[in-house]
Amino acid sequence: MQTGFYFDQTLCTGCFACIVACKDWNDVAAGPASWRRVVTIEKGKYPDLFVAFLSTACYHCAEPACVDACPVSAIYKREEDGVVVVNRETCLGKDACEACLQACPYDAPQFGTEENAKMQKCHFCLDRLAEGKKPTCVDACPMRAMDAGPIEELRVKYGDMREGEGFAYAEKLQPSIIFKPKKDTKSLPLQKGSGRSNFMTNGG
Repeated sequence: MQTGFYFDQTLCTGCFACIVACKDWNDVAAGPASWRRVVTIEKGKYPDLFVAFLSTACYHCAEPACVDACPVSAIYKREEDGVVVVNRETCLGKDACEACLQACPYDAPQFGTEENAKMQKCHFCLDRLAEGKKPTCVDACPMRAMDAGPIEELRVKYGDMREGEGFAYAEKLQPSIIFKPKKDTKSLPLQKGSGRSNFMTNGG
């Protein structure tokens, strides 16, 4: 079985509730490490404007590049649910390696500010998963723009759209994500500085 996420981009307002909930539930320290991030996509010029948000985290790829890139096998994929996890005790740390971050096209591997910080990232709230609950980011969304569960069940429920505004599906990696995309029907130009991740650095 492969576990994954669903994201309705037409509903997301960029409120950051998913980020705050993730940091709080998982005790992610204040600083640059943010397991879930929100990307703001801004296009066009007034009066022709387009804005969309992309809530992004580890996509628990079917063929994760980070697993093959890690020289000490600190990252592995769970057989029972396909969740990609990291053994932080085995990780060599950012100062010594950073191979996983270089391999991941979605910037899922995160690092704190401590010396030789060990990699951390979304682990699908494994404690909640064991209790049959959804990840805290899903439950925290006030717009109900997210869902999570077995990817095949999500495809039956929501379809099989694998592209969203600001997101490119990597066929080789097969990220476990389904979209209802917000579409830029006018193909407006991307504004300068748009498309960067926003995350909370002053709380967690």
